[in-house]
Amino acid sequence: MRPLLPLAFALTLSVALSANAQQKPQPEQGTGRGEVNSATGERFMIATANPRATEAGYAVLKRGGSAMDAAVAVQMVLNLVEPQSSGIGGGAFLLHWDAKSGRLESYDGRETAPKAAGQDYFFKADGTRKKFWQAVIGGGSVGIPGTLRVLELAHGEHGREAFAGLLQPAIDLAESGFVISPRMEKSVAGALKRGLGDFAAAKDYFLDAEGVPKAAGTKLRNPAFADMLRLIARDGSKALHEGPVAHEIVAAVQSTPGNPGLITEGDLSAYRAKKRPAVCAPYRAYQVCGMGPPSSGALTVGQILMLLEHFDLRSIGPGPEAAHLIAEASRLAYADRGRYMADSDFVSMPTEGLLNRSYVEQRARLIDPARSMGKASAGEPPWKQGRLQADDTSNELRGTSHFVIVDAAGNAVSMTTTIETGFGSRLMVRGFLLNNELTDFSFRFEKDGMPIANRIEGGKRPRSSMAPTIILKDGKPVLLIGSPGGSRIIGYVAQAIVAILDWDMDPAAAVAMGHLVNRNGKTTDLEAGTEVVAWQSALEAKGHTVKVRGMNSGLHAILIQNGTLSGAADPRREGTVLAE
Repeated sequence: MRPLLPLAFALTLSVALSANAQQKPQPEQGTGRGEVNSATGERFMIATANPRATEAGYAVLKRGGSAMDAAVAVQMVLNLVEPQSSGIGGGAFLLHWDAKSGRLESYDGRETAPKAAGQDYFFKADGTRKKFWQAVIGGGSVGIPGTLRVLELAHGEHGREAFAGLLQPAIDLAESGFVISPRMEKSVAGALKRGLGDFAAAKDYFLDAEGVPKAAGTKLRNPAFADMLRLIARDGSKALHEGPVAHEIVAAVQSTPGNPGLITEGDLSAYRAKKRPAVCAPYRAYQVCGMGPPSSGALTVGQILMLLEHFDLRSIGPGPEAAHLIAEASRLAYADRGRYMADSDFVSMPTEGLLNRSYVEQRARLIDPARSMGKASAGEPPWKQGRLQADDTSNELRGTSHFVIVDAAGNAVSMTTTIETGFGSRLMVRGFLLNNELTDFSFRFEKDGMPIANRIEGGKRPRSSMAPTIILKDGKPVLLIGSPGGSRIIGYVAQAIVAILDWDMDPAAAVAMGHLVNRNGKTTDLEAGTEVVAWQSALEAKGHTVKVRGMNSGLHAILIQNGTLSGAADPRREGTVLAE
């Protein structure tokens, strides 16, 4: 890389919000931009979405704990202070770099569908298909949680400290209370329009006696979650997946009026997190590695970058010409995502074929630098077991968080963690929210007589866009990155990677840069209030339909260069970075 360019290079944020920038609230309410939080260090670094979580992980690293030890502490505190985004009632994907062995491993803690789920799962009693929000709110959307078991699995292999002790910061904070942040207050207000106040436990916790969101600055205690963490400290993941807590989860899920679920205690006890091979895509001098199926993140980010490798983005630089190329590459990659990507334990997938160099080169020829192709069609990657499948356009919303950690020994964690929509299903048990991940499945089982890869099946994991990423050069990590953002995660991560690797931006500039995203829909989205709005006319001249809108990412990144760690937290959230 050349010397990094500072934040001022990326940002010209004086663009006023235009009338078409006014948006309906996002499922996890955006709360505007703050200052970019960044840091440098030489020994260790951590970046998370909340200051209390960053502090908890930093304390672990400071006393000599591993990156995986810090990840456990971070997740438990995030569950408390950012409950709308992630927690033990949800799922996660985790990448771990082991510095001693030089091995990159990926861990799958994605939720699963109940064993009894079938092709009629998203239909109402009258035989009509549920609308999206009808399916989200209540027990019918809850998948079997995986976060606790994936942390337990990865920590068992890479932790140094006792798992139980790593829960203590969250226990203490839950007991003593924490101050509600402006972002949390606004998130609660947005979720009230989507059923948060319909369930007694969530209503009592998040709202005051008048039914109004508890105000920012109010101290909030969660003794029920503290007690839950004590059970976990004693019994491990069995505390959630077996016994009284499992019984309470099943009761809450199955008793939801109008949208009950099918989860059983057998489903909970049978859940297992899995180790899977990381998926790596070549990009210039780098290997861009991430989570494979059931995530579409690594494959789609990898395809976008491999397609862009055919263009000299370094010389082009940030601007409408590069934005056009990124949008067109994204169209092609998202087309393949919709056709082929799902849980490979259930669906035959052309995983290697999607990143085949000859195939990607053939697809890259479809990109015209002068004109948008419009909606792209899926390609035909090399695939010995191929069969006809229909395209999927299922929703994927934004109740997610991401954090990155490098410890003093050079071990690293990049983890994306979620309960799906902000506040998940709205069901709360023992002080934590339950996910709504089943709505990440296609609501249709087939289309035009052909099966949809991401259809719901008993025990299957829904497709995800989560893209925790570790980028290697010469066999060693140089960049850790990831983001929340639903199906836009892929675009956020791919663009930030281009900004750092091709345009030599430092992490602070890359994560703060205005977003452009195309998910193979009619429109190319530009982020309101940022420098990219100025690109609208040039993109429209190339045939793009452009929409200026808010985009609520949460990028966190650590760049490792010449023995120095440089990290940044997305200014769109309340994240912080600490280092030594």
